[in-house]
Amino acid sequence: MEFKKSEWPEPGDLVLTSVQRITDYGAYVTLDEYNKEGLLHISEVYSGWVRNIRDFVREGQKVVLKVLRVNIERGHVDLSLRRVSKRERREKLLSWKRERKAEGLLRSVAEKLNSSADELYAKTGMLLEEKFGGLYEGLETAAREGSDPLIEAGVPTDIAIIIADIAKEKIKLPMVKITRTIELQCLKPNGVEYIREALMSAQKVEKPEEGKIHIYVLAAPKYAIEVQAKDYKEAENIFQKVSETTIKTITQAGGTGVIQRAK
Repeated sequence: MEFKKSEWPEPGDLVLTSVQRITDYGAYVTLDEYNKEGLLHISEVYSGWVRNIRDFVREGQKVVLKVLRVNIERGHVDLSLRRVSKRERREKLLSWKRERKAEGLLRSVAEKLNSSADELYAKTGMLLEEKFGGLYEGLETAAREGSDPLIEAGVPTDIAIIIADIAKEKIKLPMVKITRTIELQCLKPNGVEYIREALMSAQKVEKPEEGKIHIYVLAAPKYAIEVQAKDYKEAENIFQKVSETTIKTITQAGGTGVIQRAK
């Protein structure tokens, strides 16, 4: 990896590898993030008996492995597949994809600044990693909150503004979703119309641009209110406005509205 500070991994690290060559006793792989060669011994492929290693890995395959031992003098890295859990594999692949995305974004920023990616990383990358726990996490914060958090972390203002602009353009922020149930009743002859009016008024409440409100019937008189937002705090705030508006509207029409407690 271009911006990686460490030349060698540490024992216990998870690494993404590419299988280069398979033998009777194991598989030789390239550690993609370090440009080093390592060995996955057949005894570390699976916890049980392995009749054919190609049942588990094959040439050209990308595999997440755990570092067992590193011998820098010999340039040798011992690796394990059987010690990698499904959760660790998922998290490592997600982390690797985010790192690639972050590096690509920094290169785009570097082009705008007529600078090299390595020089830009030296000025900003380590600051973002230290402040936000990772390069991608820093860029995601910039996409969500703008340049201010970067400036507070020590990134020069002109660079922070460009990073934030590109991050907002390129990073799709994750959304959270909450769903609550509301019970609406109106016994008047045109009660159904009043309920529809209450739900329509709820759809129109003020919310952030990225926020979404979806209301649908479960089984009358119960309706589901689904809210999507950038985080749970914002989602709860939107839901509070939606529920208050719905209950106020139906109450003014002579009906009732009750929010069921979240389980």
